[in-house]
Formats: sequence, C-alpha cells, structure tokens
Amino acid sequence: MKILYSVLLCALISAMSYGQELNETISDTTKQKINKLDEVIVTGNIKKDPILTVVSNKYDEAIVQPKNVADLFNDINGFSVIKRGNYAIDPSFRAAQYEQLNIQYDGGTKAMHACPNRMDPITTHIIPEEISKIEIIKGPYTVRYGATFGGIVNLVTQKPDYEDYGLHGKVSAGYESNGNSLVNLVHLQYIQEKYDVVANAGYRDFGNYEDGNGTEIPSSFRSTDYGVKIGYNFSDDQRFQAHWRQSFGRDVLHAALPMDTDYDNSSIISSDYKLDNIGEIAKTFTAKAYYSYVDHLMTNTNRPSFMMMEASSVVDATTIGGKLELNWKPTTKLNVFSGVDAMHIARDGGRTRLVKMMNGNTLPMPMTFNDKVWQDSYITDLGLFTEAKYAFNPKTIFTIGVRYDNVTSDIQNPEDDFAAMYNLEKRTEHNVSGTLSLKNRVSDNFTLEAAYGRGIRSANMIERFINHFSVGQDPYEYVGNPNLKAEVNNQFEIGFKGKEPLKNGFNNFSYQTSFYYSFFENYIVGIVDPTITRKFNPMVQPRHVKVFQNLDESYKTGFEAMAKLDFLNDYYFKTEVAYVYAKNKDLGESLPLTPPLNTKLSVGFQKEKFWVNIQYNVVSKQEHISNSFGETETDGYQTIDLRFGLKPIKHVTLGVAVINVLDEAYNNHLNFSFTNQADFGRTPITEPGRNFSAFLQYKF
Repeated sequence: MKILYSVLLCALISAMSYGQELNETISDTTKQKINKLDEVIVTGNIKKDPILTVVSNKYDEAIVQPKNVADLFNDINGFSVIKRGNYAIDPSFRAAQYEQLNIQYDGGTKAMHACPNRMDPITTHIIPEEISKIEIIKGPYTVRYGATFGGIVNLVTQKPDYEDYGLHGKVSAGYESNGNSLVNLVHLQYIQEKYDVVANAGYRDFGNYEDGNGTEIPSSFRSTDYGVKIGYNFSDDQRFQAHWRQSFGRDVLHAALPMDTDYDNSSIISSDYKLDNIGEIAKTFTAKAYYSYVDHLMTNTNRPSFMMMEASSVVDATTIGGKLELNWKPTTKLNVFSGVDAMHIARDGGRTRLVKMMNGNTLPMPMTFNDKVWQDSYITDLGLFTEAKYAFNPKTIFTIGVRYDNVTSDIQNPEDDFAAMYNLEKRTEHNVSGTLSLKNRVSDNFTLEAAYGRGIRSANMIERFINHFSVGQDPYEYVGNPNLKAEVNNQFEIGFKGKEPLKNGFNNFSYQTSFYYSFFENYIVGIVDPTITRKFNPMVQPRHVKVFQNLDESYKTGFEAMAKLDFLNDYYFKTEVAYVYAKNKDLGESLPLTPPLNTKLSVGFQKEKFWVNIQYNVVSKQEHISNSFGETETDGYQTIDLRFGLKPIKHVTLGVAVINVLDEAYNNHLNFSFTNQADFGRTPITEPGRNFSAFLQYKF
C-alpha cells in the first residue's frame, strides 16, 4: 500500500504540468480567483449534487456554546449518538452506525480507530470548533465517495476567506458549568494571490459531569489538537493543497467500557489537487491522497478489576487511501464522473495481563499473559466507479451509478485458538453496488426526489478478526468470523421539499420530508454460540461467547419530516420528527441500536447581530428492542435547551446556553451500560443534567 500511496502522490505532482481556468471565481476582479477543491459534496448545483442530501447548520457562523462531538449531530434530524462516556461517541443515522456509515473529512479523508472498543472513533480526531458544516447523503445514492452502505457523512472543515488578503484569524474560549469544562481555539490564516496558509490549535479540558440526579459520571478527558493547511494556485485553473493535523487525547475516562484511555495520538496528512477546464469533453481532474496513524494505550488502572488483574493494551491503526476522478461531458446534457479510489486499513497491537488473583485466591507470584488484539490484520478496498447525470431539461436530472470494489483481507499473526477455528487464508471479495435516482424541480418552490441504492459493506476488522474480547453493549466475549459475507442494503426512498410565501405577518413556510424502506441481505450480528466457552475468566457469566454471523432476513423503514414557519420578519417556529422501525426476522426482534421516535420543537428570533432559540426535545419510549444484543426497554423523556447569541461589538461574538434546563435525569436508548465501575451496576449511562455554558469569539 505504500506503493499505492506513492503512485497517488506522483499523480498529483505529474498532473500539475497541465491546466488553466477556474471553476468558481470571486466577482470582485481585484480579489483572488480560486479553483475550489472538491472538499464539499453539496454545492447547490442541481446538475452536480447527489440526491436526498442534508446540509447541517453552519457551525462557525452561529456558535453559542462549546461543543463536544455529540453536539455536532444531536440537532440533525434523523441522527442519534452512541455514547460510552463523554469522548467515545459515535453518530448513528437511521439505525446505521460504525462502518455502516461512510464518515469522512473534506470529501474523502479518513482516519480509522485503533481501539476495538471504539474509544477513538473518527470523530475524536478533529476539534468540533473547526467544523463549518456537516453534509449528509441519506443512503447509498452515490458511488463517488467510497463504498457506502447506509449513507455518507462529510465533515467539512473551515475554509480560508479568500477575499481578504493578508493575516486574519480568530481566538475563542468557552466554559461549561457541568464538569467545569474549558475549551479554547486559535485560528490564523494568511492569504496571498498565489498561496494561502491556515493554522489552528485547540485545547479541551472536560471534567466529570453530573446527571439530573446529581450523580457524578466518570467522563473527564483532555485533548490537544493542531493543524496546518497550505494551498498553492499554479494558475486560475489549477490548485494543490496539503493538510497536516494531529490530535492528542489524554486521561480519558470511559464510563461504559472496561478500560480507560491513557493516551490516544493521531496524525493525519492529506493532499488534494484539482485541474479545471481541461477541454471540450474532459472538464475536471481531481486527485486526493491521505495517510493517518493512530496510536492508542488503554489500561484498567482506575478500575475495580485492577486489584485482581492489571491490564494494559497498546494498539495502533494505519489508514492509507486516495482517489483519482475525471469529470467529463460527452454531450451538453450528460455529465459523467469516473474514477478509482483505494483504502487500506491495517491494525496491530496486544494486551498484557498481570493476573494477581485466580478463583478468588491471591497467587503467590503474579502470572503474565500476552493476548493478540488485532492479530496483525488488514483490509484493502480498491474501487472503480462511474456516475452519470443526464439532464432531461434544466429542472429534471436522472442519475445512474455503478461501482466495483475489490476487497482483500488477511490475518498475518493469528492466535493459535483462532487459527484452529478457521482455515485462515488471504480472502478476496468482489462487490458490485449501484444507484438510480431522479430529481425533479417541479417549480422554484417544490422539488421531488426518488432513489434506489444498492449499498454493500464488507465485514469490518472487529467482525472478522476479534478473538474473545468484549466489544459489545453486553458482557459477552465476541469472536470474529473471517468468512462473513458482505452486508447488502437495498434502499428505496422518496422525498420532497419546498416553500410557500405567505402574507399578513407570516413570511414563509418551508417543509421537507423523506420516506424510506431498506431490506438487507447478509446483515451481520453477533449470535451466541453454545459450543464455544469464554477464554478469559471462564467461570464468569455469561459462559458462552458470541460469534459474528450473517442474517438472512431483516429490514428497516422510517421517515424524517421538517416544517418551519417564518413570521414577523425575524421570528420562526420549527418542528422536526424522525422515526425508524427495524426488524430482525430471523430472531424475531428489532435490529440493535434502533432509536425511538424523536421530535424537536423550537421557536426563535434571529437577526444578524442577535439570535435566541428555545428547543423542546421529546424522545419516546423504546419498547422495540434487541434482546440478543443485551438491550433493555428505555423510558421516554423530555428536555428543554435555551441558546442565545450576540455580537455586541464588531468582530466579537458571545454565546450562552442552558442545556437540559429542567435538570432531567435520563438516558438515551443507544447509551452503553456502566462497565467495570466501582459504584455503578450494569445499567445504561445517564446523560448530563443542567449545564450552563458560555462562549466568546474574537475575529480579526
């Protein structure tokens, strides 16, 4: 894969000998003309944009509180979060999570976690204040951004303001009362006609929070992050950009995991190149290459189990990938994107156990054991794709796309017991996915969209190669299965959105909704195998293990809806509803991690220099659960959040908020349960109680 990365970099450099002109220009001719890189997916162009997309709020324009990772997704309709503490938080969309979602930065950069318990998901390797917006493609409705099963999440980082030459920047600081938490950020940019440099650095120190009952939840962490982005414009048509980012997590407590993070160090480097206006047929060539490395140490030093056994685990993950794409137009009505992409994930590392007690008796001499966590495994995905958009007329776009993925996996240093279970050989899978969709802008105020997508996801490394480790929501040991078939999502969706101008003090009514149905093939879940007993602590319940298997029959269906009324020029009322129903027909229960009905009601006032909103969150009881996954029914709850923003003087923004105003004690259905904690039973971790926060930002 080092050869592949070198080839991609060489492609970037060799392509620089071509090209003129630009995709988008700044209207003021005295300002710089910039060839915009393909870091965003949704551009506002009906002839290029994928279908059934959502663009979240622009976080850098109306920051009102210091955010942790969860806050970036909590207010996006259809999203929930899977929480193991205040740090290891994964987004879930329509009951799709983990590798079922294609999560990336800036149109393609990825960083995969090193910890098998997902203490360090991709969302931990970037500071939330650096995110300008989040783009979502709601299903497998494009083939251009890698293999996609349940949808794409693109985290777009802040871009330079190319209209302002010279040195500019911002400094921000924030505080949260619940946990005495501090965040700060310094962001600098230097813009010239030929080149630009952007740098940022941030520090976060979060303490343990208290839930609505006043119970302190072990959830503190510290993180330091910095990044440098350098861009160079060879011509009006040609731009190269490199981005270097590092993140350092320290002393992270995970309330719902068996160990804590001593350190988590990640490094990400990416490079992008774009050549525009090549010729009559070939229009644009883009190239991307990236490399990430995550180094992770977890221990049980502060846990009750430490008295019987000291455990530490050093693991690492390497991700290498890239993409070459050509946009070409054989006719004026046909717009085609063709290319190749690649992603290589390699993980290794082990766990050392110093056993002091066995069967309740103290050993005269502690015994040392070494366990292989990842067994030196890798997965490589090489993809070929073509996506064509045909314009029947200026308002009707038909899209067809097809993708082929060659997926190779291997385990190079297996444990003896794992090797005895399977015939371990290098394996190659051939996955073909595709999409068909139609977008019709019926009028300037109404758009109709319909799509079918066949998304395919090969099993991840945990599902293939984990060996007797607790990686689920329950206390079972899990065993991987290298022979799993790839999951298939056949998803159908129809959506519409529009707006209606109103009178008599009511300015505008806007709405948006989507209805979807998915039936799955080879859905992957862990199922109890009564023929295999626990490897570690064999006398502890449950005695048997779970082995990852494919299901034959499962499906999900649901909808999201939004309506917003603007009135009296500056006021608005907004409501959002999201619901998903999932069924595992093989086991006669729900698929795991399915969120309940979620409703949001908000009213607000917004002007350029002043805004305020109150949001009422209603989450229903979840009775439709997966018993085999260890889920229990979850009560419904209601919370109220209040946010206020002000620009008191030029260049200064002040934000204050009260989250969970009523100090509600509750837990989300997707929260994992307390694990290996001295003062907690195995119940779902509770959310923070009332939290006051303030945020101050100065731009110059």
